[in-house]
Amino acid sequence: MLRRTTLFVLFCTFFAVSVRAQTDRQTILSILDRQTKAWNAGDIPGFMKGYWESDSLMYIGKSGIRYGYAGTLENYRKNYPDRAAMGTLKFDILHVQLLSKDAAFVVGKWHLTRPEKGDIGGHFSLTWRKIRGQWVITADHSS
Repeated sequence: MLRRTTLFVLFCTFFAVSVRAQTDRQTILSILDRQTKAWNAGDIPGFMKGYWESDSLMYIGKSGIRYGYAGTLENYRKNYPDRAAMGTLKFDILHVQLLSKDAAFVVGKWHLTRPEKGDIGGHFSLTWRKIRGQWVITADHSS
Protein backbone atom coordinates (compact mmCIF):
# COMPACT_ATOMS: atom_id res chain seq x y z
CA MET A 1 0.00 0.00 0.00
CA LEU A 2 2.83 2.39 0.84
CA ARG A 3 4.36 1.81 -2.60
CA ARG A 4 1.07 2.67 -4.34
CA THR A 5 0.67 5.79 -2.26
CA THR A 6 4.23 6.86 -3.03
CA LEU A 7 3.73 6.26 -6.75
CA PHE A 8 0.45 8.17 -6.67
CA VAL A 9 2.06 11.15 -4.92
CA LEU A 10 4.97 11.13 -7.39
CA PHE A 11 2.56 11.00 -10.34
CA CYS A 12 0.47 13.87 -8.95
CA THR A 13 3.58 15.96 -8.33
CA PHE A 14 4.94 15.31 -11.83
CA PHE A 15 1.54 16.07 -13.37
CA ALA A 16 1.18 19.34 -11.42
CA VAL A 17 4.69 20.49 -12.41
CA SER A 18 4.04 19.55 -16.04
CA VAL A 19 0.74 21.46 -16.14
CA ARG A 20 2.34 24.52 -14.50
CA ALA A 21 5.22 24.44 -16.98
CA GLN A 22 2.83 24.23 -19.93
CA THR A 23 0.72 27.08 -18.53
CA ASP A 24 3.82 29.25 -17.97
CA ARG A 25 5.05 28.51 -21.51
CA GLN A 26 1.67 29.48 -22.97
CA THR A 27 1.61 32.67 -20.88
CA ILE A 28 5.03 33.72 -22.20
CA LEU A 29 4.01 32.97 -25.80
CA SER A 30 0.81 34.95 -25.26
CA ILE A 31 2.79 37.97 -24.01
CA LEU A 32 5.01 37.78 -27.10
CA ASP A 33 1.89 37.66 -29.27
CA ARG A 34 0.47 40.75 -27.50
CA GLN A 35 3.80 42.51 -28.03
CA THR A 36 3.66 41.73 -31.76
CA LYS A 37 0.09 43.06 -32.01
CA ALA A 38 0.99 46.24 -30.12
CA TRP A 39 4.04 46.84 -32.32
CA ASN A 40 2.05 46.28 -35.50
CA ALA A 41 -0.53 48.80 -34.23
CA GLY A 42 2.24 51.39 -33.78
CA ASP A 43 1.95 51.14 -29.98
CA ILE A 44 5.49 51.10 -28.55
CA PRO A 45 4.30 51.60 -24.92
CA GLY A 46 1.97 48.61 -25.43
CA PHE A 47 4.88 46.59 -26.82
CA MET A 48 6.92 47.51 -23.74
CA LYS A 49 4.29 46.00 -21.40
CA GLY A 50 6.12 42.70 -21.86
CA TYR A 51 9.23 44.15 -20.21
CA TRP A 52 10.06 44.50 -16.52
CA GLU A 53 9.33 48.09 -15.51
CA SER A 54 12.54 48.49 -13.53
CA ASP A 55 15.87 50.30 -13.63
CA SER A 56 17.42 46.81 -13.62
CA LEU A 57 15.95 45.82 -17.00
CA MET A 58 18.86 44.98 -19.32
CA TYR A 59 18.75 45.48 -23.11
CA ILE A 60 21.74 44.40 -25.19
CA GLY A 61 21.83 45.52 -28.82
CA LYS A 62 24.24 46.76 -31.45
CA SER A 63 25.02 49.87 -29.36
CA GLY A 64 25.94 47.86 -26.27
CA ILE A 65 24.15 47.37 -22.96
CA ARG A 66 21.38 49.68 -21.84
CA TYR A 67 19.85 49.45 -18.36
CA GLY A 68 16.39 50.52 -17.33
CA TYR A 69 12.85 50.46 -18.62
CA ALA A 70 12.70 54.20 -19.38
CA GLY A 71 15.93 54.13 -21.39
CA THR A 72 14.81 51.08 -23.34
CA LEU A 73 11.47 52.72 -24.15
CA GLU A 74 13.24 55.90 -25.26
CA ASN A 75 15.62 53.88 -27.43
CA TYR A 76 12.71 52.17 -29.19
CA ARG A 77 11.01 55.54 -29.76
CA LYS A 78 14.23 57.03 -31.15
CA ASN A 79 15.01 54.12 -33.48
CA TYR A 80 11.41 53.60 -34.64
CA PRO A 81 9.92 57.12 -34.82
CA ASP A 82 7.06 56.32 -37.21
CA ARG A 83 5.07 53.47 -38.75
CA ALA A 84 7.38 53.30 -41.78
CA ALA A 85 10.36 52.64 -39.49
CA MET A 86 8.38 50.23 -37.31
CA GLY A 87 7.07 48.17 -40.21
CA THR A 88 5.33 44.88 -39.48
CA LEU A 89 6.89 42.68 -36.80
CA LYS A 90 7.00 38.90 -36.91
CA PHE A 91 8.54 36.65 -34.25
CA ASP A 92 9.58 33.06 -34.88
CA ILE A 93 10.08 31.37 -31.53
CA LEU A 94 12.83 28.76 -31.75
CA HIS A 95 13.20 27.68 -28.14
CA VAL A 96 11.40 28.13 -24.82
CA GLN A 97 13.06 26.67 -21.74
CA LEU A 98 11.63 26.97 -18.25
CA LEU A 99 14.63 27.13 -15.95
CA SER A 100 12.67 27.14 -12.69
CA LYS A 101 9.22 28.01 -11.42
CA ASP A 102 10.04 31.71 -11.85
CA ALA A 103 12.64 31.87 -14.65
CA ALA A 104 12.59 31.11 -18.37
CA PHE A 105 14.80 31.53 -21.42
CA VAL A 106 13.45 32.20 -24.92
CA VAL A 107 15.33 32.26 -28.23
CA GLY A 108 13.84 33.39 -31.51
CA LYS A 109 14.06 35.36 -34.71
CA TRP A 110 12.54 38.77 -35.36
CA HIS A 111 11.74 40.29 -38.73
CA LEU A 112 10.43 43.73 -39.66
CA THR A 113 8.79 44.01 -43.06
CA ARG A 114 9.32 47.66 -44.07
CA PRO A 115 8.37 48.41 -47.69
CA GLU A 116 9.55 52.04 -47.49
CA LYS A 117 12.75 51.58 -45.48
CA GLY A 118 13.89 48.04 -46.27
CA ASP A 119 13.35 44.88 -44.26
CA ILE A 120 15.52 44.10 -41.25
CA GLY A 121 15.74 41.19 -38.85
CA GLY A 122 17.87 39.16 -36.53
CA HIS A 123 17.83 36.89 -33.53
CA PHE A 124 17.02 37.46 -29.88
CA SER A 125 17.40 35.78 -26.53
CA LEU A 126 15.18 36.79 -23.65
CA THR A 127 15.49 36.10 -19.96
CA TRP A 128 12.08 36.01 -18.32
CA ARG A 129 11.25 36.18 -14.61
CA LYS A 130 7.98 35.71 -12.83
CA ILE A 131 7.82 38.77 -10.58
CA ARG A 132 4.85 39.34 -8.30
CA GLY A 133 3.00 36.62 -10.22
CA GLN A 134 3.63 38.16 -13.68
CA TRP A 135 6.01 36.94 -16.38
CA VAL A 136 8.20 39.81 -17.66
CA ILE A 137 11.32 40.14 -19.79
CA THR A 138 14.23 41.10 -17.53
CA ALA A 139 17.01 40.88 -20.15
CA ASP A 140 16.80 41.17 -23.95
CA HIS A 141 19.74 40.50 -26.26
CA SER A 142 18.71 41.34 -29.82
CA SER A 143 20.93 41.46 -32.87
